[in-house]
Amino acid sequence: MVRAYSQEHIYRHPWERVTSASWRKFADPMNKRALSHILEVDTLDHKLDANLGKLYTTRAITIHAPGPWFVRKIIGQDICHCIESTVVDAQNRSMQLSTRNISLQNFIEVEEKIRYDPHPDNPNSWTVCKQETSIKIKPLSALASMAEKIEQRCVEKFQSNSAKGREVMERMCKFLEAEASGISA
Repeated sequence: MVRAYSQEHIYRHPWERVTSASWRKFADPMNKRALSHILEVDTLDHKLDANLGKLYTTRAITIHAPGPWFVRKIIGQDICHCIESTVVDAQNRSMQLSTRNISLQNFIEVEEKIRYDPHPDNPNSWTVCKQETSIKIKPLSALASMAEKIEQRCVEKFQSNSAKGREVMERMCKFLEAEASGISA
């Protein structure tokens, strides 16, 4: 069984500010508490295609393993390694992130896709964020009801972390707005 959900959020900030906030959210020490599930973020690769106006990056993200504590106890691992691939298309003002776990794949598969685009009704001032996440618990398929409960708990944790991430993004956007205005936040 796979649990999937999608969310949409409108940032009342221009696309350039929101995407800048996305790049800076993990590095800002003020966000450590809200993003406490994120342990480490490292850029593995980046490439700029000047002809197409696209930036491609790959980052390694280490997080606290998702799911209830007893599952982490069973699998014997508290951390999970993920790969995030990002494409920023400056000409079309679009940023797409795709993140998936590369460890614990025998137990859980998580894929998250996020897209930032200018809002169609107010493209110069607002940004639409669309997020899709799928979670699949693997070894418990024989125990379907238990797997469903664990998947649901994982979904709830991911949704909680998404809400924290949106709060961080809003704070970063306000900081960047103040910074652009020459006001210290």
